[in-house]
Amino acid sequence: MAIRAVLFDMDGTLLDTAPDFIAICQAMRADRGLPPMNDKHIRDEISGGAKAMVAVTFSMDPESPGFEELRLEFLERYLAGCAVHSKLFDGMGELLADIEKANLVWGVVTNKPLRFAEPIMQQLGLAERSALLICPDHVKNSKPDPEMLELACKMLDLDPSTVLFVGDDLRDIESGRDAGTKTAAVTYGYIHPDDNPRHWGADVVVDHPQELRKVIDNALCSC
Repeated sequence: MAIRAVLFDMDGTLLDTAPDFIAICQAMRADRGLPPMNDKHIRDEISGGAKAMVAVTFSMDPESPGFEELRLEFLERYLAGCAVHSKLFDGMGELLADIEKANLVWGVVTNKPLRFAEPIMQQLGLAERSALLICPDHVKNSKPDPEMLELACKMLDLDPSTVLFVGDDLRDIESGRDAGTKTAAVTYGYIHPDDNPRHWGADVVVDHPQELRKVIDNALCSC
C-alpha cells in the first residue's frame, strides 16, 4: 500500500533547533560568570529535554538545590527565543517541496509542548504548509505511546499503514510501530553517543533528508 502522508518528529528530524538550545544554555552560564562549554555536550542531551540540558550545562543532578529554578529559567528563555536560530535541516526544504509536488500531505508529531512548537512553525513559514501539528497538549499520553500518531492518522482520515513517521529517537519508532505506521529513523538528529538508530527496529534508516525521497518514491511505485 502506497504512502499517502509523511509525519515528522520536530527536534532533530524536521528542524535543527539545537542552536537555540545551545545559545540559551551558554547565555545562562555566562550570566553566572561561567566559561562557555563545548556545544556538542549540550547537543548530545537535547533529546532528554530541559532537565537534561540544565543538568549538563551546570553539572547538576535534578535533585540538587536550585535545579528547578534553573529549569524554569531555561523554559522562560526558550519561550522568548525558540526560533531565533532554528531552521530546516539541509535538504529538508527540498524534501517537503517534493512531498507536496507528489500530492502527499505532511505534518508534525512532537513531544514539544504547543506553546513552543506552534510559534516555531509559524516563524519558519511552515504552519500554513503542514497538514497538522500534534503536541502533548492534544493527548493524554505522548510518545512512545502511540496515541499521538493514532490521533494524527484519524485527523488525516488515513489508514496508519499508508503513513510514514520519521524520527530521531527510539520513542518515535516505538510510537509509530505501535500505531501501525511505517517508520524511518534518521541518523543526523540528536542521537546520544551511546545510542544507535540502526538498533531501533525501524523499517528504514536514513543518513540525510534526501534519502527519504528514495524511500517515498519506492513506496509510491509499490502500489
